[in-house]
Amino acid sequence: MAEKSKSWTKALFVGLWTALNFCRKLFFNVVFLVIIIGIIAVASREESVPQVTPGSALMLTLNGALVIQKTAVDPVSEFLQEAFDEEPDNPEVLVRDVVKVLENAKADKRIKAVVLNLQGLRGGGLDKLRTIAEAIDDFKTSGKPVLAVGDYYTQSQYYLAAHADKVYLNPIGGVSIDGYANYGMYVKRALEKLKVNMHIFRVGTFKSAVEPYIREDMSDAAKEMNERWLNQYWAQYKTDVAAARGVDINNFDESLEVMLENFEQAGGNSAQYAIQKGWVDEVKTREEVRQEIIALVGKDENNRAGFKLTTYRNYNRVINPPMPMVARQGDKVAVVVAKGTIMDGEQRAGNIGGNSTAQLLRQARLNDEVKAVVLQVDSPGGSASASEIIRQEVLNLRSAGKPVVVSMNTYAASGGYWISASADKIFASPSTITGSIGVFAALATFEDAADYLGVDTDGVATTEMAGFSTLRGIDPMYKQLIQRSIESKYSEFLSLVASERGMDVSAVDDIAQGRVWIGTDALQIGLVDELGTLDDAVTAAADLAGVEDYDTVYVTRKLSEKELFWKEFFGQAVIYALKLNLIDNNNILTGLVRETMAQVDLISSLNDPQNIYTLCVRCRVMDNH
Repeated sequence: MAEKSKSWTKALFVGLWTALNFCRKLFFNVVFLVIIIGIIAVASREESVPQVTPGSALMLTLNGALVIQKTAVDPVSEFLQEAFDEEPDNPEVLVRDVVKVLENAKADKRIKAVVLNLQGLRGGGLDKLRTIAEAIDDFKTSGKPVLAVGDYYTQSQYYLAAHADKVYLNPIGGVSIDGYANYGMYVKRALEKLKVNMHIFRVGTFKSAVEPYIREDMSDAAKEMNERWLNQYWAQYKTDVAAARGVDINNFDESLEVMLENFEQAGGNSAQYAIQKGWVDEVKTREEVRQEIIALVGKDENNRAGFKLTTYRNYNRVINPPMPMVARQGDKVAVVVAKGTIMDGEQRAGNIGGNSTAQLLRQARLNDEVKAVVLQVDSPGGSASASEIIRQEVLNLRSAGKPVVVSMNTYAASGGYWISASADKIFASPSTITGSIGVFAALATFEDAADYLGVDTDGVATTEMAGFSTLRGIDPMYKQLIQRSIESKYSEFLSLVASERGMDVSAVDDIAQGRVWIGTDALQIGLVDELGTLDDAVTAAADLAGVEDYDTVYVTRKLSEKELFWKEFFGQAVIYALKLNLIDNNNILTGLVRETMAQVDLISSLNDPQNIYTLCVRCRVMDNH
């Protein structure tokens, strides 16, 4: 019996080992197969070249939020999206790509018209909308028509549509122009119910970032500040759109009572209401619009639209090929983009890293061909220490004899202003939200919640500082220590601005206190030097450097040869595996891959080593985009 048991046990282990060995071989064979596919793909890839259809309409389909820098995407995720023909969860449209497309199309004889398809546009700031609108106006000087077509227009979408020669609206649609607002949730009572104690440390009457934790409503000071810049922001929107459409600026400020009366006159029909207001030219079905475009550019039965068209995506690829030409040698003005929340350490494109953004500035400083730098800022701030690391590199550039000019976009507030303050010259858009010169820190402790749940803490420590715990509360002396550090950082901020802007500290304090200013006001109080665009900033930087013949280049993080290889290798391997049906679009594995990649791409939280932030949380506008 013992022999039989021993023999059975041996057979079991042999069987298990055989199964495991088979699985191991199968796994490595699959990996090997994918590697072979990748090598073949990289060696023999023949990509289809995007084409421009002669005599076509350029379909300017803008899907996503307008940005000055796209958020970095993992290569595998990017290729999976392309392979599955899917949009990212949060698509983005690079403003400079749209401008370049319109500039090229203006002189391109193959393009006979532009059709604005804005249904997927998600806004992105009045300054970015204005930049594209100006490019549309410039395109129109070619004599080629621009048509805006849509089933519905949000406020942001309509800003661009208003610059078309003709604005068409589907009979089932409407135009939503409601203005701007700034509302937020206040969680003080919720924290009290959860027995969470918030400890707030701040300097600045208007530094309202922490108000949601300590108040049940917006303070009077914050309301005063927000109302001022929001009204100016709204006034700029109305002025621009009224000028583009040739309507009265008061055409957008109806009270609900008057709006209801006019809506009744339009028969309760949103499309007719838009006609009545002069916001659109004609109400047309999709088929009627299609026939009009056919009359402009001719039929083409080879595509679903039925008319000759060139897509924005294809045209952008034609004028911005994947492997751009090597820049010619000579003088250059370098543009370094600082977009997103400022965080400590290395950050991927789409956020500002103390180390990574400073490294881009350093690259420009060490490049002998770069004669000047434009720092393009679109940030509400963040980490105080990371902001200072970046500013130090601005100073290093100036010490190296290379002028630095800042171009502010939608936001350049708090830390965004900190990194801008030491530039030779600061440009802002009229609608830029800047200032917010203030500092805060916030810390939650859970001693009351722990007591309620019956959780106790006890132990020993070598110092009082070492004994700190969020479950034990904060010693009053420690609170004083934090508040003093906040006050010191605020004084440093005031002195920095006063020194760089040629102002008295007391004068800076009067306009600081965490207060937000719109670009036009910022010019009046001396926080910026001029109102202008990125092109204006580049020209100013070149003038300061004394160069006339120069190229404008963007400084980006350079991928190592290893990173370039794996990006190409794995990307092509995935695509060829899909083509060979090795990966099923609907199987569980594919879903796991997507989910995993989504987890990898989660943005890190704020991480200042001292937990001190120059961040403008309330620097935002809410509209229907």
